[in-house]
Amino acid sequence: MIIQRKSEDRGFADYGWLKTHHSFSFDTYYDANFMGFGALRVINQDIVAGGGGFLMHGHRNMEIVTYIIRGALEHKDSLGNTSVIRPGEAQRMSAGKGIRHSEFNHSKTEEVELLQIWILPQEQELDPSYEQKSFTEIQKQNEPVLLAGPKDSRACVQIHQQAKIFAVKGDINFSQNTQIRPEEKIWIQLISGQLTVNGVQIGPGDAVGLMGEKNLEIKANSDFHCLMFHV
Repeated sequence: MIIQRKSEDRGFADYGWLKTHHSFSFDTYYDANFMGFGALRVINQDIVAGGGGFLMHGHRNMEIVTYIIRGALEHKDSLGNTSVIRPGEAQRMSAGKGIRHSEFNHSKTEEVELLQIWILPQEQELDPSYEQKSFTEIQKQNEPVLLAGPKDSRACVQIHQQAKIFAVKGDINFSQNTQIRPEEKIWIQLISGQLTVNGVQIGPGDAVGLMGEKNLEIKANSDFHCLMFHV
């Protein structure tokens, strides 16, 4: 089964300081057909204006991964962590029993664009924790980087779930044809460029979900940037 999620079909809200697209039901946006995908619960593509941001708010029992596309984001939380997240870095926050945090654009004038990702954890009521790491030294053209994965993986940041998130920046020479387990669910979220995934052509903001497929076939039609979720 192949699911195509067009960029323009996502939920959208414009608050002035924030423009946000929701791949799955979130906040006031509801679509019964898109409540999540396996353990993947949320992909929000946020563009935050200079000086804008999210005031201190709480989360519980969720693995939250933040991926910066451009700009920089300031993070503060109730565990005492204070940081700035930039492109080439992966951030993971395990909300567990409960955590509060704020996120603000690090610039007063330039936008920051990011993907905020929520993964359902395997266990409930864990102690909250935070992790942030750079992956620029290991990132290579046309080679997936394992941003987030389970504890026994070599992921940049580790989540409490048997799921993996890869980032790929590639060119028109990129192609992949691999066997996958029938029970494996794969979601590919395209940030920029053009790809063909199992025969489906997608552009910026589009996504393809695979369920019960035997192969994953990807062909680049241009330079591209995407995230791949194995959930």
